[in-house]
Amino acid sequence: MLELLQRMQARLDASPHMLRLGRLISETVLLRVDGDEYYLVFDKGHLAEVVPGPSRKTPWRFAITTDSEALREFWKAHPKPGFHDIFGLVTIGRAKIEGDILAMVKNLRFFKEFLALPREEALA
Repeated sequence: MLELLQRMQARLDASPHMLRLGRLISETVLLRVDGDEYYLVFDKGHLAEVVPGPSRKTPWRFAITTDSEALREFWKAHPKPGFHDIFGLVTIGRAKIEGDILAMVKNLRFFKEFLALPREEALA
């Protein structure tokens, strides 16, 4: 998972569209996958750092919790219904969002497109 997040980091930095969407975002987001924790530190739209957890000392704005099987389906070029969107995963019970959801919703398009970056690999 860490390697994939680093590829997402490189893909984000290579996308002027994504950097424009995220230019006002400087937050730490917790991503939990199968109990593993990753702190995604965004700085003005750049994914400045990916810090493996767990850590009780690292503050985060909001957290997304899911499982690797759901993410594999989510990252397919053409995911099944319910797996097409982060809120779709929540609706079907395969993900949970905690914390300051308003911070996520204010930057929803950026976070949705960031989380979907691995789909580009599936399309290639």
